[in-house]
Amino acid sequence: MAVAAYASLLSLMNILDNVQHPARRHRLHLDIDRIQSLQEKFQFLQDFLEVHSQRKSQEMEDLARKITLVADDAEETIDLHVVDQLREGSQDESHHLAALSSLCQVIDKIIEKIDLITEDLMMIKEEWDGDIQEQNSAVSVPVSSRTLPSGGNNAMVGFEDGLLQVMDVLIRDESNLQILPIVGMGGIGKTTLARNAFNHPYIVNRFDILTWITISQEYNMKEILLGLLNDGSIKESAEIEELEELLYKRLFGRRYLIVMDDIWSTKILDDLKMFFPDNRNGSRIMMTTRLTNVAVSLGTLKPYSMDFLDNDKSWNLLCEKVFGEKSCPYPELEGIGRYIAKGCRGLPLALVVIGGLLANSNMQYEYWESVARNVNSFANSQDNEHCLKILFLSYNNLSIHLKLCFLYMRVFPENHEISVSKLINSWVAQGCIKAVRGKSLEEVAEEYLKDLADRNMILIHKWTRSGKMKACSVHDLLRDLCLKEFERENLVRVSKVEHIEFSGKYSDCVCFLCSHPYPRERIHLQAVLVGSRSATTSPLVCEACRIMNPNLIRLRWTKLINHVHGFWGENFPQHTRLRCLAIKASSEPQGTHAEVKFVYPCTISLLWNLQVLVLDLNYSYSHPLVLPFEIWEMPQLTHLSVGGFSLRDPQINRLEREATIILENLTILSTRTFRCSEEVIKRVPNMKKLRSSYSNGLVKDSYYSLCNLAQLNKLESLSLEYYSLSEGITFPTSLEKLTLSRCNIPWEEMTIIGSSLPNLEVLKLKNPTFQGSEWNLVEEEFRRLRILSISGCKLVCWRAESNHFPKLESLFLEDMHDLEEIPSGIGDIATLGSIHLDSCGKSVVKSAKQIQEEQLSYGNELEVLVSGEDIRSGKKMHKGERKSSKKWSTN
Repeated sequence: MAVAAYASLLSLMNILDNVQHPARRHRLHLDIDRIQSLQEKFQFLQDFLEVHSQRKSQEMEDLARKITLVADDAEETIDLHVVDQLREGSQDESHHLAALSSLCQVIDKIIEKIDLITEDLMMIKEEWDGDIQEQNSAVSVPVSSRTLPSGGNNAMVGFEDGLLQVMDVLIRDESNLQILPIVGMGGIGKTTLARNAFNHPYIVNRFDILTWITISQEYNMKEILLGLLNDGSIKESAEIEELEELLYKRLFGRRYLIVMDDIWSTKILDDLKMFFPDNRNGSRIMMTTRLTNVAVSLGTLKPYSMDFLDNDKSWNLLCEKVFGEKSCPYPELEGIGRYIAKGCRGLPLALVVIGGLLANSNMQYEYWESVARNVNSFANSQDNEHCLKILFLSYNNLSIHLKLCFLYMRVFPENHEISVSKLINSWVAQGCIKAVRGKSLEEVAEEYLKDLADRNMILIHKWTRSGKMKACSVHDLLRDLCLKEFERENLVRVSKVEHIEFSGKYSDCVCFLCSHPYPRERIHLQAVLVGSRSATTSPLVCEACRIMNPNLIRLRWTKLINHVHGFWGENFPQHTRLRCLAIKASSEPQGTHAEVKFVYPCTISLLWNLQVLVLDLNYSYSHPLVLPFEIWEMPQLTHLSVGGFSLRDPQINRLEREATIILENLTILSTRTFRCSEEVIKRVPNMKKLRSSYSNGLVKDSYYSLCNLAQLNKLESLSLEYYSLSEGITFPTSLEKLTLSRCNIPWEEMTIIGSSLPNLEVLKLKNPTFQGSEWNLVEEEFRRLRILSISGCKLVCWRAESNHFPKLESLFLEDMHDLEEIPSGIGDIATLGSIHLDSCGKSVVKSAKQIQEEQLSYGNELEVLVSGEDIRSGKKMHKGERKSSKKWSTN
């Protein structure tokens, strides 16, 4: 329950920060002193959980439940008060004063509850402090100098190459003391690899002293020293200083190998390294850890990183465990056996556990088939908890803020590659990220992800050219652990809801459970999720029923998809706590447009916690859609993607007596006919991504001039459609990606783009209208461009040399029927790796082939693809092509 309590506290702290925003203070009747007092008390609870959440006791579980309830109560109380004032506006001063008085009384009662919880927490802490000297929570296993705990069959199936590499480090001629870390996720085979090296006859004969000790998460220094000394004559009453001296003397002048298994922090080696003498005789320390940062910090050598087994090696290991050999003597079991091996996703621990089950199955095909259907459940079954316990050690070692983010990974399917940017946005919208002064929530979330990757809880698969994480995943067994722990923590309160369909199945003003009607203007109904995880309906439940059913899911982060004609603002008054809202209009017959009546201004202002707003709606330029002024009064917005809507200019006259609201958190904006006025620029100083479409002549381009665009000095990505660059535009030098679709582009503007944007890496020109048919590049253009994409262009003659795009890696050309040829100088670019052609003229294809052949003659690799065909191999590539339709195929 500690993680659930922490999640509720994070959500509440976000609410408290939001309500104290300067822009809110001018519009709300609040007792700021009381709000701050409330925040300080909840901050103490949050800090306490961050420090002590790993302590396990029934008292702590009970207090965590109380914290969750009181935090949720406080959040709902403040939300009701804020929404009530936003709904009423400034019309009824007496009403606001009465509401404020009522709020203060409720806050005082909440503070009393917090004080009682705090007293109980402090009593528990005193008990912990009193017991700390008596506790011996170390899990350290002293081992004799030449033997190890039984590890079963120690054959290194699948890791033979790794064993040779580790052995080479241990026996090489380097005389100084060296530390070799072996790093990888739990169950990947670190201990087995170290054990095989430790017990190898050559190693046993080479070293004078061989000692193995297991450290684990919490350790006792005295027990560690006794284990390292491995001398039964030493009295346990000996002081630590005496043991340290004995250890140093025992190792001095002798060649030793010490294996420290399962290290979780740098502190243990920092405490011991002064007692490991460097005898300049080839002594070695080998350590295993799941934490990459620990391996890098402690190792004097580059860490040996354990990889997952491929399908063939997985099958060999499974056969070894089931049959005692690297092949299957039962042909009828090989197909399904390979399928099972693949289902273990290359993790040796899972293969060993599953192998043990299959070995005792009497080789019955039906049993193997049941295992194949759900490998994870069998590996983590209650009857065979070894696998789950080993993986749980990694989870238990996480700090509470990382646990919350990790448990959120349950929403992604098995074996699913996850976009890092989407994951980070989801964490932020879900409220999993703690605000840190001076950093955006996205920056903090990226640090969280790196921490989880360093602990091998999340696997990074792809990196950007600039070294940032791009795609990741969670091993299926860790995801299974995630599901179990999510349920145990009762984190249903912060569950993500995939879809909600407002189809009229449930009345907006009737409680789903008790059917009691409520007036439409009342806001006592709370949106919840019922049914299965894939349910697509969102009924409302009254306050009384919520109290009787505390486990109902409350909507905080959700994606709403409308499947009906039109979207009515009356649907939204109850969803005031939404952080992320995405609306998609139903598909309409060609030539028609859905009648969209979006959230009324008075309603959208009630979504005062909204951070992400995505509106994907059908529209036409003849029937423009405009967002209400209130959008500019939502300082918490981070992502506004409303391509079918225009933004009104901020109402300066309305705010003359109030503080101007700056949307400091807004980094992504997609809109129609974006107007780059001084006032708008001032409101969005931290914009990183901007996308805007213009109306192809239906508006006066001069009115929408982008001459002020350069003032957005943090802008990294810009996409424009139907904009005439001849009307004037100044690009910020911070731009890294530029997309121009159906834009009017003078050739001299291309020269400006190429020479004035030093950070530009990606340039996409889609159906541009150039003034002329020749493109002649000049020196010092596009110095950092990596990707160039041109489509639907009337370009005929293109003159360029290798020094014009010195960093170009990929060239994409589509619908280039008039182009005579690709400049031959393009082929001389040292970094060029691929040319992609789609629906281009024969002369263009011919020139690409000539460039490729010339580069091949120089010994350079260059991939050329023409409408999905590789010129060099001539092999067609079809999406979704499968090699086998066999039931238990491993392809």
